[in-house]
Amino acid sequence: MSDWSAWIGREERRSDRIDAGLTARWLATVDRAAPADRSVPQGLHWCLCTPDAPTAKLGPDGHPLRDNGPTSFLPSIPDLPRRMWASSKVEFFAKLHPGEAVERLSRVVSVTEKNGASGRLVFVEVLHETTGTAGLAVREVQSLVYREAAAPGTPPAPSLLGEGQFDPSEWSAHRAVTPTETLLFRYSALTFNSHRIHYDLPYAAEQENYRGLVVHGPLMATLLLDLARQELGDNALKSFAFRGLSPAICGEMLHLVLRSKDAAFEFGAFADDGRQVMSATAG
Repeated sequence: MSDWSAWIGREERRSDRIDAGLTARWLATVDRAAPADRSVPQGLHWCLCTPDAPTAKLGPDGHPLRDNGPTSFLPSIPDLPRRMWASSKVEFFAKLHPGEAVERLSRVVSVTEKNGASGRLVFVEVLHETTGTAGLAVREVQSLVYREAAAPGTPPAPSLLGEGQFDPSEWSAHRAVTPTETLLFRYSALTFNSHRIHYDLPYAAEQENYRGLVVHGPLMATLLLDLARQELGDNALKSFAFRGLSPAICGEMLHLVLRSKDAAFEFGAFADDGRQVMSATAG
């Protein structure tokens, strides 16, 4: 096991302003209207205080380069070249509004090395606290996973759609949506996310062994938050936690579902054949 203690506690501060144009573009991307009180919809915080590394300092995957120096916020793990967003736990404390100045404090909470069925993994947990004029607005603990390169001959992930069909009958709300290349492009632009698995099909297939372009984890989470908005009203949630279970592929139907469970809410995103790609809970 490697020693990651040098990264624990590292901090990064970024500031931003929620301009009306960003809000309008976000609303257009997910095909919805603004909340009646003109506040910022839940989920837009993923478009704020985004990384702004110069193009010359991006790695082969499109992420900002990382090294072992004291200014590198995230650790460099060259033998684990594949990095993805694994999960998040989000708490909503105060509404944000267009025109508001915000600041985000990010801190590396933990770095954990594991060996799983798919090989060696390193999980990096990062705490993000986004503050607006009313104080703390959003607190999120994000889990990033670093993985080994796919071994030669490994079948592309995920496997081809099977013969099954997703059954929404056990869920109280259901929405079917097919993420398109245009949707992925717009979301990448909104979040300034240049990870090539979301827009560069040859790279996604040949270098990272995916069966197609990969739908962003936070984009799926945003679509689930919008399902909550449709069923429960604007900005109704106090907490929202999601975990990626399997890659979702661009151009393939996603089934977004919601139901009440033990005084809270359970969400899911499923491929058309019933394979679950994301689980989520909210309160």
